[in-house]
Amino acid sequence: MAKDILGEAGLHFDELNKLRVLDPEVTQQTIELKEECKDFVDKIGQFQKIVGGLIELVDQLAKEAENEKMKAIGARNLLKSIAKQREAQQQQLQALIAEKKMQLESCRCLGKEIKPEPRSLDSRLHRTEPKDGY
Repeated sequence: MAKDILGEAGLHFDELNKLRVLDPEVTQQTIELKEECKDFVDKIGQFQKIVGGLIELVDQLAKEAENEKMKAIGARNLLKSIAKQREAQQQQLQALIAEKKMQLESCRCLGKEIKPEPRSLDSRLHRTEPKDGY
């Protein structure tokens, strides 16, 4: 009966018969909640470490991908420039051939006998090849 009167007043006895303001069940639930919160905070900390490592890894992979992309762009530009050089050389050689044909025709019209120049066209063809093997 005394416990009921004290309970109505908001006072309770615990297992050691000490007078408490909170109900022992509420106190136990509060302790359990505190422990669960601590476990949750620990798990969140571990999660943040894992996510931080993942972000670093993804950043590193992104940098490597960007470097490879730049290398590929450089290689593509080099190939384009080599192709343009080849086209320019081809045009030069075609102009040279046209010039020689015109000289040949003008010499034939004049009745001169023409001796072919040794290695003139062949030497120019060999010089047009790039030295690096491309």
